[in-house]
Formats: sequence, structure tokens, C-alpha cells
Amino acid sequence: MTDTRDIDRIVTAALDEDAPWGDLTGETLIPVDATATADLVAREAGVLSGIEVFAAAFRLVDPRIEVAALAADGDRFEAGQVLARVAGPARGILRAERVGLNLLQRMSGIATLTARYVAAVEGTRARIVDTRKTTPGLRSLERQAVRDGGGRNHRRSLSDAVMAKDNHLAILTAGGADLATALRAARDRMPHTAHLEVEVDRVDQIEPVLAGGAQTVMLDNFSLDDLRTGVALIGGRAVVEASGGVNLDTVADIAATGVDVISVGALTHSVRSLDLGLDVVVETAAP
Repeated sequence: MTDTRDIDRIVTAALDEDAPWGDLTGETLIPVDATATADLVAREAGVLSGIEVFAAAFRLVDPRIEVAALAADGDRFEAGQVLARVAGPARGILRAERVGLNLLQRMSGIATLTARYVAAVEGTRARIVDTRKTTPGLRSLERQAVRDGGGRNHRRSLSDAVMAKDNHLAILTAGGADLATALRAARDRMPHTAHLEVEVDRVDQIEPVLAGGAQTVMLDNFSLDDLRTGVALIGGRAVVEASGGVNLDTVADIAATGVDVISVGALTHSVRSLDLGLDVVVETAAP
């Protein structure tokens, strides 16, 4: 579950963006004392994620609005299913509607796509994980959505682990330094609690990277044959992560090579939001 402070910060910013000086339409058309009840309805099947975020949009607009969740994060649902009921002051419901839906639809889209990847590798040792290719400002929510879909999270930020990728290695060895020696020197500068992951794009880089103290080796854009070779060479001396060229058509074959982790940028960087709607079922205007 995402920290409530993160949820409130993100949702408040979204509400301010959507109605910086109030909801002109609602305040013009809707009586101040009008109340309404609306159902959150799934237009298509999927996996739910973000129901607390959805509820926060209404709570932050008007604490008198009540959101009764009828499904929980991680639940699968069918088209036509009612997922929550919203009741309270009508102006507040209409003002919060779009923000609540936008975030819920995106999170549920991520959870639904993640669940498809997780199902595709069932029976293998591979874990499906996200990447830092998230929507700026929404990383906390999108990481939760991956978890709700049955996936796992990679490092949250640049502050969480030492992850040497191709550009880091190019700079590190630009002066002719031996890769293993350069990595060992870097390892000596790391806090003892930090984790070292190193990306390689060729099989011949694996042994120097292991000699340099890598605890995870990322095999980037390897062919299936090279992935199998890499797994055998590493032989349990480090966690093996596969990355690059991963989609729903390839992920099962990648998992079958014996890798431990498969990182999938598509979970967050190109996902389609799920189709969910808020339908008013009862509306009462004050006399």
C-alpha cells in the first residue's frame, strides 16, 4: 500500500491542476445543497489498483463524500461490475470525478498488464519487475500498481542501489582501466548495506563484472542462447536479470532460460489505462 502522505500529495497536485480556481461548471449548474450517488463501473475486465487513491480524490475535495469500496486492490473484475459507490455533495463528486478516475484507470491498467506478464512466466523461477520508466511524479502509485498485479519492484530511485549501466561503464573505463579493478574500487566506496548491480551486453563481460563484485548481473538485449549461456556462466554467483526486448510474446521464452528476474519497462511506460466510469444513479437537488 502506498503511504497516505504520498497519495494525498499526488492527488492534491492533480486536483489543483484540474480545478485551480474551482469547478466553474459545477458551481454554475449544480445547486449548492444537491447530493448524489454514483457507481464506479468497470467497462472492461481487469485487475483493480488504486481504490484508496480514488477515494482520496473525493475525501480531499469534500470530507462529507463517502466512498464505499466493493472490491479491493489486486482483485480481478469483469466488465459491468460495480467496484465502488460514491455518495455525498454533488458538486464535490463532480469536481473529484476526473482526477479519481484518471489515477484509478492508469493504476488498474498497469496492474492488469502486470498480471498478464506474471501469468506468462508461471512455473518458472523468474520474477517480473518494473523499472524507473515511470510517469514523473507518479512513481509511488505506479509501483503499487505493479505489486497489485502480482509483480515486484526494482529499485525505487537512484538513491537506493548502485546500478552500473552501459554509460557508467564507458566513463568508468574511458582511461583504459580494467573493468574488474574499476568495479572493485567502486565497491570499496559503497556503503556496506548497498547492493551492486551491473549491466552487460556481451557474454565476455560477465566474468570481469563478477570479479568486480557484482551482486546482480543484468543481461541486456541478450539472445535466448546467450541468456542460457549467461545463466550457466554466472552459476548462482549473482542474481541474473534479463532486460531488453521483453514483451508478452517473448517473456515466457526469456523466463525459460533460467534467469531470476525480468525487468519490463512496458509495465509503466506504455501501458493503456483501463476503461472505468462513474455513473450517477441517484441525484437529489435541494428544493
